[in-house]
Amino acid sequence: MQIREMSLKELDVAFEVVSQLRTALSYDEFEDLIYDMRHIEYKMLGVFERDKLITYAGVNVQTNLYHKRHLYVFDLVTDAAFRSQGYGKIMLEYLVDYAKVAMCENIVLSSGFAREDAHRFYEGFGYEKKSFVFVKNIF
Repeated sequence: MQIREMSLKELDVAFEVVSQLRTALSYDEFEDLIYDMRHIEYKMLGVFERDKLITYAGVNVQTNLYHKRHLYVFDLVTDAAFRSQGYGKIMLEYLVDYAKVAMCENIVLSSGFAREDAHRFYEGFGYEKKSFVFVKNIF
């Protein structure tokens, strides 16, 4: 097993797993958005088994007034064929170390209402529900 940062040359590999979470996202949109997020130093991290991406996390280090310096997890998904095998746990443990190295005080993530299994998973690792996210579509 290997955990490492993924390069832009691996977008097709990342998309295979990310598309299981972001089902409405086309490959072209994914590619465009990844390139747009380079300015925020968005990192693509992966847990690999024999060169196969098993778990993907898209993260960056942010600073704001309420979370201070923190690691924000935009996307966290394990390939459906490998769920409940400990790979998500491995990634969450890696993210704690990653955040510590980056001098972060917290790890922050947002998860949709319908993902109750994911919520139980996060809570099992000490994550607390802290707020609601409000979104207004302007198009």
